[in-house]
Amino acid sequence: MNTLQTGLIQLAISVGALIGTLVNPLQDMIYLRSASRNKEKPGVPIPEARLYTSIPGSLLFAGGLFWYGWSSFPHVHWIVPTCGIAATGLGIYSIYMAVVNYLTDAYEKYAASALSAASLGRNSFGAFLPLASYQLFENLGYGWAGSLLGFVGVALSVVPVVLVLKGPEIRRRSPFMRESTFAGAEEKEELEKNETAGGRSFVDGPVEVGDTASGR
Repeated sequence: MNTLQTGLIQLAISVGALIGTLVNPLQDMIYLRSASRNKEKPGVPIPEARLYTSIPGSLLFAGGLFWYGWSSFPHVHWIVPTCGIAATGLGIYSIYMAVVNYLTDAYEKYAASALSAASLGRNSFGAFLPLASYQLFENLGYGWAGSLLGFVGVALSVVPVVLVLKGPEIRRRSPFMRESTFAGAEEKEELEKNETAGGRSFVDGPVEVGDTASGR
């Protein structure tokens, strides 16, 4: 294969993303069905339900890297590593959509800031990691270079699992995350009104007693 042909194989990552687009309605269906299991706010979907598809997506992302790395040899048909790249693209898209939707639901009022911070980290890695890719694949070879990235992906796949299991508890314990939701802000405003009303009644009470005593 010439350089153009080998470069075109990388378009398989777009094919994986396209498949992810077709699968994405499944994520929405799982998310909406989680409303019946929400004990904290009945009838409202659980933000962590957005992350369900990111768990198999992260494993698919890591698996695709292993697949691509250990099938990139001259004696292996070109379709094999191409399918590995497509699997990686599907995993990336699944993770991306899950994270974007989760941050939007978890940080309702500050969703734009949360997404900007996530984009900064993602784009920083995307800008500087390719600078080391040539040395990485040149020194380790395609197999072990793909495996190294795959192992990193496997390690990071623990993150959505932890958020799915512990996410609601983390949100309950975090004053900032409670305040960042519109419901939390309404509850805080209602609590402040009650405290203000309670303070006024406490002040007005003794005044009425004093006035009654002076009247006597």
